[in-house]
Amino acid sequence: MTDNQAETASPPGTEATAGETTGAAAGESSRTGASPVDDSVESPTDADDGEAEARRPHYAPPQNETFDWRGWILVGVVVFSFLVVPIAILFLPHARSLIESFGLTLRAAYLALPMLPAILLGATAVWAAVRSRTAEE
Repeated sequence: MTDNQAETASPPGTEATAGETTGAAAGESSRTGASPVDDSVESPTDADDGEAEARRPHYAPPQNETFDWRGWILVGVVVFSFLVVPIAILFLPHARSLIESFGLTLRAAYLALPMLPAILLGATAVWAAVRSRTAEE
């Protein structure tokens, strides 16, 4: 479609006369007050504020925001996952005799060591989710 065709093309269902362009059609619709937006549907902002406020869910802050032993378990798992295990991976070649005492090869240790944080973080996430679900009820 060329630029001239794009300017003179009319939307489907409307017939444009010769010499009438979309700009003229748009100006004509704005003069008559026609709007492409359907004003018959009430928007949520048009509703009474009290009624709209009653439908919105209200956030209630948690009553108990203490940092207890569960928080310290999470901190310990995160520290182990993001500090201890990466440092241990760096020192695996130097600890070959320790690795062999567990019956592992160096390759098996490189595969098994990153699985520890994955398992611990997953188990901690499930535990925290179950714990928070039972605490609400």
